[in-house]
Amino acid sequence: MFNKERFLEFALSKFTKFGSKRFTLDDLAHELGISKKTIYENFKGKEEIIQESLEALLNKLRSEINECVNKEKSDPILTIISIYRIGLDTFKSFSPNFLRSLKKYYPNVYRLFNDFRENEVSVLVKDLLSSAQEKGQIRQDVNIALTYQLYFNRMELIVHAEQKNFFEKFTREELLNHIIINNLRGIATKSYLDQNDALFFS
Repeated sequence: MFNKERFLEFALSKFTKFGSKRFTLDDLAHELGISKKTIYENFKGKEEIIQESLEALLNKLRSEINECVNKEKSDPILTIISIYRIGLDTFKSFSPNFLRSLKKYYPNVYRLFNDFRENEVSVLVKDLLSSAQEKGQIRQDVNIALTYQLYFNRMELIVHAEQKNFFEKFTREELLNHIIINNLRGIATKSYLDQNDALFFS
């Protein structure tokens, strides 16, 4: 019996590893031991599979982000760190070419990812930065919008820089420390740093 949820999860794992263009439906059918006819009985084509598998991933990320927001709601800075930890865990499973090939060959599907990043994650992180500033965790002289654009935007372009994959050389925690935590330390108030020295100076 065809299990759509498992199929989409497996398909996404292959697309993110090999690229959405390179990994074909023939490859997918072969690895799953099913016929292409079975695939076409459940989907119109490859683009629909990529779209639905990405939608499933984004829904999972929404759930994880909401959970960490609720867990750390009293401390916006800790919430931001948790969100980027989730992001790094996600991008670690992506090949550097996945999003680039998605943007080139399936722009409508890429738009789903971009909208999630721009209209959900970016808005949330900027709100959390503003909340941290209101709570006295971030210095009042910090321009939140500019700081976000300079240091907290488009993390996938940093970890998957052209011809580089930083996950091959560095751990998730090393990347989190250098991309996110060190930048938060630079804009945090002294009182917040004194209270959270174990986090920022370990």
